[in-house]
Order: sequence, then C-alpha cells, then structure tokens
Amino acid sequence: MSEPRIAAASVYALLADGRTVEIRPTRPADFDAVKAMHEAMSPDNAYLRFFSLSRRAAEQEARRVTREAGPDHAALLARFDGQVAGLASFEVARGRDGAPGRTAEVAFAVADTMHHRGIATLLLEHLVSAARAMQLTALTAETLRENTGMLRVFAEAGLPVVTKVEDGVVSVTIPLPPDDTGQQLEDYLETVARRERSANVASLRPVFAPASVVVVGTSRRPRTVGRTVLGNIKAGGYAGNLYAVNPALSPVDGSPAEIDGVPCFPDVASLPAAPELAVLAVPPDAVVATAQACGRRGARGLVVLTSAVSEPAGAALLAVCRRYGMRLIGPNCFGIAVPATGLDATFAAANPRPGKVGLVMQSGGLGFAMVDHLTRLGIGISSFASVGNKLDVSSNDLLMWWEQDGVTQVAVLYIESFGNPRKFARTARRVSMKLPVLTVHAGRSAAGARAAARHTGGTASSLVTREALFEQAGIIATPSFGELMGATALLATQPPPAGRTVAIVSNVGGAGVLAADACTDLGLTVHRPDERTRERLRAIIPDGGSVNGPVDTAATVSAGDFRRVLETFGADADVHAVIALVLRTGATGDLRAAVAAADVGVPLAVVELNQPEAVRLIDGKDGKFPSYAYPETAARALSRAVRYGERRAAPRQTVPAFLGVDAEGAREIVLRYLAGTPGGGWLPPDDVAGLLGGYGIPLSASAPPAADGTEVTVGVKDDPMFGPLVVFGLGGVATGVLADQAARLAPLTEADADALIGSIRSAPLLHGHGGVPAADLAALRDILLRVSRLTDDLPEVTELDLNPVIARPDGALVAGARIRVAPQLPQDPFLRRLR
Repeated sequence: MSEPRIAAASVYALLADGRTVEIRPTRPADFDAVKAMHEAMSPDNAYLRFFSLSRRAAEQEARRVTREAGPDHAALLARFDGQVAGLASFEVARGRDGAPGRTAEVAFAVADTMHHRGIATLLLEHLVSAARAMQLTALTAETLRENTGMLRVFAEAGLPVVTKVEDGVVSVTIPLPPDDTGQQLEDYLETVARRERSANVASLRPVFAPASVVVVGTSRRPRTVGRTVLGNIKAGGYAGNLYAVNPALSPVDGSPAEIDGVPCFPDVASLPAAPELAVLAVPPDAVVATAQACGRRGARGLVVLTSAVSEPAGAALLAVCRRYGMRLIGPNCFGIAVPATGLDATFAAANPRPGKVGLVMQSGGLGFAMVDHLTRLGIGISSFASVGNKLDVSSNDLLMWWEQDGVTQVAVLYIESFGNPRKFARTARRVSMKLPVLTVHAGRSAAGARAAARHTGGTASSLVTREALFEQAGIIATPSFGELMGATALLATQPPPAGRTVAIVSNVGGAGVLAADACTDLGLTVHRPDERTRERLRAIIPDGGSVNGPVDTAATVSAGDFRRVLETFGADADVHAVIALVLRTGATGDLRAAVAAADVGVPLAVVELNQPEAVRLIDGKDGKFPSYAYPETAARALSRAVRYGERRAAPRQTVPAFLGVDAEGAREIVLRYLAGTPGGGWLPPDDVAGLLGGYGIPLSASAPPAADGTEVTVGVKDDPMFGPLVVFGLGGVATGVLADQAARLAPLTEADADALIGSIRSAPLLHGHGGVPAADLAALRDILLRVSRLTDDLPEVTELDLNPVIARPDGALVAGARIRVAPQLPQDPFLRRLR
C-alpha cells in the first residue's frame, strides 16, 4: 500500500450552488475550529454523527482528525467564508497481523448551516481519489438508519454501494474502481462530471446572466476602454441594473453623478446594491485592491480587461477571487458578450448580433474579428468570452455552459495554452456529441509557438500533442482562420452529412474538376450517377454537358434546369451532400436564385466563382446555406462536417480491460528500483522484461530480420502539460530521419489505437505496399493498448521506447525496449477542483 496521496496544499472547488469552497488537509492548528464546528451542531445532528450525545465527542473527534497525517489515516477540511464547513476522514483498516489492509473507514461531518450544498459529496470524491492512489480497494462506513442525508450521499456517489443493516446501524461498503479503467470507472467519472457541470453552470450565471453589472474605471473621456464598455452595454439594450464607478466623480445634490445616463459612484463600496458582475478597466497596480472591494461588496463574477498584470499580481488577483467566491475572466482580455440579453461588456466597435455560435478566445482581437464575421453572415453569437490569461474561467467552463444553455448550436475555440488537457478532452468529447466544436491550430510553427507563449503567458504545447488532444476530443481543428470560418458557416447552417458521397454540379467544367480533385484528396467520394439517373440528367442538361460525375451542366444551362439537376441528386439515396458551383453569365441568368429555390434535402455547399467574400450565406428554401468563393474551401468545409458526423455516429467506446495483467508485480519492480535509485533512471534489461511481461508484452528472444515485416516504434512520452502520451511511428533507423510519428493521450480506446496506427504518413506500408506484406493490425493495436494500460497504471514511467517492433502478417514482435522511471505523485485530472 502506498502512502496517503492527499495534496498538502489547499485547492478550491465549487459547491452545488456554484459557491466556492476551500479543501485542504487538516492540521493540528485546526483543533479549536474543528471542535467548535462539532460543538455547534444541533443535538439531532450530533446524535446522527456520533451515535450519542456525549459532551466529550466533539473534543475527541477534533483530536482524531487534526493529528498529523500518517500512512494509515488522513483528513480533509472544507472551509467556506473563513469558517469550517465540513470534514471528512479515513482510517485504513488493519489485518490480524497489524499490517495495513486494503480498505479504509470513512467519516463525515457538515456544519449545520451548510447542509444540502454538496459538501459531503465533494469531500467523498476527494477521499475516493486519495484512496485509489493508495491502491485501496474499498471504503467502509457506519451510519444510523435515520441518517438519510448521509445514506443519500453514498447512494448517489456514482459507485456501487453494498449495505447491511443491523440494530439500526447501516454498514456501508463502497468498492473502488479498479485500475483497469473499465466501465465502473467510466460510470463514476461521468457521474462526477455531471455534478461538476451543474456546479459550474451555477457559478457562471452571475457572469453570463447577471442581474446587475458595474463597470469600474469608467472615464468621462470618449474612446477609453471603460467608457466604451459602458456604452456598449447600454447600447446593447441590457435590462439589468447598470452602474459605473469613477473616483473622480462625486455625487451632485445627494444624487450620484451620471455618465451617459448611467449612475456613477466614487467607489464600489458606495454602490446601492451588490453587483453580480464587475467589469474592471483600471490600471494594473489597482487591479487587486479593486477586486477586493468588489468581493467585499458581494460581486459574484469579475471580468478584468486590464493588461500588463504581472505574474505575482495575477496570483494575488486569483487568491482574492477564491476568497470571495468570484469567478474570474481575464486578465488581459477583451470582455464578454451575450447579445440576446443585451450584455456587451466589451470594447468592440459595434454590438454583436444574437445567434447560435458560442465563442471563447484567448486572442481577444481574433475574437472581435470572428464576432464581426458571424454578425455579417447573419449567424450571430450566443455568447462570447475573451479569456485572456485565463487564470480561472477557461474553455472547459464555456463548453459546459454552452452544453446546457439551449441556444448554442456550434462552439468555436481559439486556444493557445491548456490548464487541464485531460479534463478538457473529456468535456469536449461529451459536448461534441451534442454540438460541433471547432478550433484552429495556433502556434504550429516554432515562431508561432513562441509568440503564443508571449501572448498568453502560458506554455505553448507541441503540434503533435495538440493534434492528439483535438482528435481524441472530437474537435474539428483547422490549420487557418479562414478555414475555421468556412467550416463554421457550414456547420451552423447544415446538418452533418450521413456519408462521404458528394454530388458535384457545375456550369463551369473546370470548376467541377477542381472540386472533384479537392474532394478526392480529402477522402470524399465523388458521386457517379447510375444509368437511370444519367438518363434523367440527359433530358435536362443542354448539349455539351456531362452527366458522368462531376456533372457539367454547360454554361448555357437555364436557372430552372440547374435547379432540377440539384433536386435530382437530392432525391438520389446514394448522395450524402451536394456541392453546386455556379458562375453567372448573360446566357444563364441568376443561378444563385435557382440554387436557393431548390429542394435538395441533403447538406448543400455552394461555390460562387466570382463572389467577393470568402464565404457568405444564402437564404434557401429550407433555411440558409453557405456560399464560398473557391471550390477547395467548400470541399474542406464539407469534409470536416463529414468527419464530425462519422464521429458522432460511431458507437461510444471505453478503455478495454485486460485479464492476467500483473499490475502489482510491475509496481513492485518500479518501487524497488526507485528505492535504490531515488532520482530515477533507465531500468536494467531484466526489469524491463519483467515490467513488460507483467502487461503481456513479451520481448523477442532474438530479433528477426526486418524483411519479415515493417519496423515501427511504440513509445510513451510524459508531457509536462498533457501527461503520458502513447507515441506510434515508423521504427528502426528511420525513426529519427523521417520523424513519421503521431501520438494520443493515454488511456486509449480501441478506436484511439486504430486511429493512431492510421495517422502516420507511412500507414500504407502496414496495409501491404511495394511488395511488403500487410501487417497484423490487430496485434499492433493490442501492443498499443497494453502500453497505454501500463503508463496509466504506473505514472512513474516517464519514457518507454519499444523499437523496433516488427509488424508482420502473423503478429507483432517487440525486438528492443527501454524504460525510464522517475518518482511521481499520481495526479487525478478528473478530480473536481478549480484551477
């Protein structure tokens, strides 16, 4: 059994009502506060906790839970508004020989004033995380039968619960999810995620649906940030209470001064009521003090527009927000907007249009540009947040908000750094099953990565890790801002196609050729009409056209005939989408109107070869559809919609479990090595073989010649931001020369492993190419999944390299291996806590 893995530092988390609570280990100095909490309990609650009304119970319990943590016990304290709000502890059971066992007894207490806010549930989740890190197998508890509140906490935890009642006492056993990351763990994590989503949304309501707003730092001078923000909120039609703060303006005849008709006060403390949202446009050296004033006045949300906030000041700002329970957007941001409610707390040049796209941007300038484009297109936005340095609120939070707001139909992200990539991936994967999530790869080059790091103050991630993250999360990632706009326009107006077959119709033959090339390059199938459909088309298309696919209607086609061609393909069951390319000539009339009038019935993308905009929307018979300036842009947007539809339709997969894995034996190998080499290092060959053997990955006794198959490499890299990555690529001497590798975040599903194998440039070799026999892909998948399980079980494995792995028609042999280990504290990326 490992030592207790409860973090020494405090963390903050959200209660069910969205309020912030601090969670930390108890200390001997907490004795008086813990004792006072127990003594303040009502007789009924004290009886439920201690099974008696003993006057000494409070003191005894306080001494037990505030003693120094040890290998067999630990306790957590929850603090709210400076007071002890709850307590949770566990004591590891001992066997008959006195040695620590594999179960622990837990106990909980919640202050009388804090019931029904989810404190006990939150503390239980933290105990479960610590117990799993110690390799405990179950938690136990005893409670009175009438303690229905505590029994409900256990029953709704998301874990299986076994109960036994005897003499009015309920004995509870909670088996913990095993390390095989199977369905039990998946169900538990989903339950925790639901609670987190509910609490997160509650905490964000004062930010995105505030009943009152104050802009602090509003000047009388026009074209200043604060004055512009105030004007935008007023011009947007915000119906809540709106205030301004300017220390230079004093009340006039007992009434507050005004700026643009908005009441203005000399300081936050003078406001007539607590503002739910405070927008700060103050100098950097005034940010922390202003935030404190907002917290004391009762603000629940803070948007800090101020740039040039130093790292120490940023830490102090976040500490203030945690202390007062305020959610923070920024600093160094452009603000937020919810156009449907008139809330435009930005300094944009114009109010945005209400609509269906949610935007979260680390680059506020790009955010403004995207808002303008979406407003011009008529798509509009549901809500917008420029998160800047994102000390608190991030893309994770916005995804959860959009998931439930009932308005957002497309989510667009611009992210340059990540706080908790694994939680982000899990959240985005769930949200993308409901609505498409798009982003752009930012910082793909070395120069771009350096600029991104300077821009946000965060650590830029490598392209391969971001690609892995976006792919596994089901996010549609584009290489450019223009392609992001193109894909957004399609997905905001058209459903994802049900398949990959695209009918191409053009009155310009060359444009149809370009569209066909682009579709083929992107893995789409250009539709070839059957004979019956060709006969119908011949009756419509003028002489000189082509009906074989792509269809060339000839330049002289009439508008009515062009419409009938489109409707013919719309009625073809083999067609999943249509690209219509048009060029208006004096002989054809307005083909765009013909397209708009067509009853197509499948997703439609139009290319107007002489339109000035890169993309615009056209009003059609069944709603709007996008029109692009270039065939390739339309094809790329459509291919991304196709992939999104395929991901959403694919059956949900879980991480597979393996029988016969000796995780305990493997862990003993690692711990034994680290006991002798505390700083870590490369395991000796015998330990490498033993470790791999414990996971069913045998080392070949003698390396076969590479002519028997294709040399590949399977590895693990411990990324400081993303955690363990499973890496796959071309192996042998080509590893460093060709750099043909891809990665996925551990743990992998079978779909992840298959996608990883197929994502390298050399993948055709594995399917049989140039005389090389096709490899046993199932055997490669098995090795990847076992390596994934190994790195998920053993966080001490910081680097693993299986090279070469000979992929042969009859299996896959590991011909070389090395493993590096280092001391690690296991991290739980799915534990409920704020950044």
